[in-house]
Amino acid sequence: MTTTGNRGHGQQSVPTVLSPEPRVGRASDGTDQMAETVLDNGVRVLSEYIPSVRSAAVGVWVKQGAVHEPDPSSGVSHLLEHMVFKGTEKRSAAEIALALEGLGGSLDAYTSREHTSYQARVLDEHLDEALDVLADLTLSPLLRPEDLDLEREVVLEEIAQVEDTPDDLIFELHSDRLWRGHPYGRSILGSQESVAELSADTLRALHNDTYRGENLIVAAAGNVSHGKLVETVEHLFGSRTGSAVNATVSAPESVRSGEEHVARATAQTHVVFGTKVPGHEDPNRYPLALLSSALGGGMSSRLFQKVREEMGLCYSVFTYQSFYSVCGVSGVYVGTRPASADAAVEAISTELAKIASEGLSRDELDQTKRQVKGQVMLSLESTGSRLYRLASFALHDKPFLGLDGLLEKIDEVSVDDVHRAAERYYAPANQFILRLGPEAA
Repeated sequence: MTTTGNRGHGQQSVPTVLSPEPRVGRASDGTDQMAETVLDNGVRVLSEYIPSVRSAAVGVWVKQGAVHEPDPSSGVSHLLEHMVFKGTEKRSAAEIALALEGLGGSLDAYTSREHTSYQARVLDEHLDEALDVLADLTLSPLLRPEDLDLEREVVLEEIAQVEDTPDDLIFELHSDRLWRGHPYGRSILGSQESVAELSADTLRALHNDTYRGENLIVAAAGNVSHGKLVETVEHLFGSRTGSAVNATVSAPESVRSGEEHVARATAQTHVVFGTKVPGHEDPNRYPLALLSSALGGGMSSRLFQKVREEMGLCYSVFTYQSFYSVCGVSGVYVGTRPASADAAVEAISTELAKIASEGLSRDELDQTKRQVKGQVMLSLESTGSRLYRLASFALHDKPFLGLDGLLEKIDEVSVDDVHRAAERYYAPANQFILRLGPEAA
């Protein structure tokens, strides 16, 4: 078992190179807050101690997502995430559902482009039970063909639901077209055709190849002891042999710009702007996050005030961002009546052009920093948010960055940093604009 880390006063950033010392951040009172241990089989175990709560949020992350799938098996990661809940070697589907709910806890899962996650939230005294259920799900699912026949129908219904939900569908269509065939544009759910063809053998092969060793991260946040957590994880996961981590995702050769309209008989026209931005490791992530917040991050944002409050063109308008391992996407969504679509697109394009040309003033940047820092601090009052943030360090192979360190990163962003990022990524000419709705009259 290898333990890695840093000791010091306050939550400190530590080198990415793993060392034989424990990777630990200390609170101002000297108590250990964050710690990481790597088991002999490569499983990474992380914890954040929060003494003020009586609960624990715990999860297992697998470095397997939609981006790693071959085209014919599109949606297999998501279907596998569903299937593990259908029964394991020691629990039926009903027993899985009751195991933590019967203790007042919760159990959930999701699949993303680059990983799959299973999480639970329980009282601290039930952490061992939660870990046992999570280990059972992730390591010992039965994956029976008869269960697959039923669960396949559930996923096909999920795909159909997206097809009938235009403000979800627009993002699926936009990703597909923006990334020009790159795996980042692939639907996480898969298609009706690909999911219909997936077999139990395909699911078993994926599970055997990826739910093991270096691909697994176990993290917990709350009133938890790191030493006890490692003991339990070693007992539950220690016999799972290691394997090679999924291959690095290649960068897309090009992305699309311009405009396209997909005709659909809807009451609104749904519009998404978007463009490629750097990935999670790039320092431009911080100015881009501030730009996104200033442009469309709330009721006080430029787009909300302009497009909704001043012009009355929509009910919903907001910005969005996703930072993946090698690149990301940043954009704007608006839903508006078909007769107002041209005016809404023009108004958003005007605001994009303005921010690309001028950036943010010192006063607006300072206000946005206060807003973003406040949102970060409020979100971290939740053990679930702490858990996700903790796991993200391991998912991106990054050192711990405590709250103080994160706030410093935000404060360090200058007016010039924001202007350079806005000029490079927010110009309307760089955007791919997709409309979903009725044909223009």
